[in-house]
Amino acid sequence: MRYPMKSINNLFCAGRTRLNGGMAARKALLLIVIGILVVFVMPMQIWANSAEPPSLVILVNDPPEDLSIVLISDEEMPEATVRKVAWEGYYAFYSRDLEKEGRYVFQVSTGQDQFEWSPDEALQGYNNVYTLNVSEQVFTPGLYPLRAALLVSIRVALTLLIEGLVFLLFRFREKRSWMVFLAVNLITQGVLNIWLNNGGSLMPSYLLIALVIGEVFVFGAEVIALPLLIEEHKKSRILICVIVANLASLVAGGYIISVLPV
Repeated sequence: MRYPMKSINNLFCAGRTRLNGGMAARKALLLIVIGILVVFVMPMQIWANSAEPPSLVILVNDPPEDLSIVLISDEEMPEATVRKVAWEGYYAFYSRDLEKEGRYVFQVSTGQDQFEWSPDEALQGYNNVYTLNVSEQVFTPGLYPLRAALLVSIRVALTLLIEGLVFLLFRFREKRSWMVFLAVNLITQGVLNIWLNNGGSLMPSYLLIALVIGEVFVFGAEVIALPLLIEEHKKSRILICVIVANLASLVAGGYIISVLPV
């Protein structure tokens, strides 16, 4: 069977157009991924008024109701300011409690048990964090193992669930669309939450500010990547879906930060 030369040329041009479009989409996605990694991975620590005395936060998993931590090396013997979120308790001493120089001694009391502890090294900076194992009476510098992985996994899973419901409401049904949705969101939300977790602060207010800033970059990445890679609906519909999904995840993210450890 013979085909007119014009038809063969048209088929060749159409195939080449699709190939070029696919390559352009892959290049765009690669550039987006590199851009996000550069923005979120590079260190962004900011220090202000470095002369201010340091602060100390003691993190306790599932703390007993009667747990008390007091700074006994101070004449006024201030007790820690307590804040509990989900399964974690934060026992904080702020700059007003840590103004003197020298060795700090803390007294930990719960039930009939009582013991004292003093940091091995001088407190420095604004974010001195220790994890207390009450049953073993052991203080460990920093956060407990796998904490970051646990919190990032929870936040990413909840965000995917919320944005997935929006994606479903916009009638995306094709397997390719969902694969693209999951791949792009795992990259953007994963990097965003890893960046949030490395912010160095256990205060939700600071994390909310960082969340808003981070969501701007996530929105920019998704508004470029999804319309390029998804072919199921019109580009305008995909853009509207991205806007609605990101607004929903921003609101949900703020709520998650307020009810889960940061």
